[in-house]
Amino acid sequence: MTRQQFGFLAGFLLVAVWALGGIGAAAAAALAGLVGWLLVRVLDGDVTAPGFADRADRRR
Repeated sequence: MTRQQFGFLAGFLLVAVWALGGIGAAAAAALAGLVGWLLVRVLDGDVTAPGFADRADRRR
């Protein structure tokens, strides 16, 4: 599955949840997806706590 196809599917499913369950259900689904994405990034080693600290220090 390409990134474009995945993006279309994710958007379609989010709108379907919104239509069936309302804006609260859609927001909850989007938040759960974001948490899942972040969890996978952490488990893969792409995101680390020191990496967040380095980014915060560079912005000051």
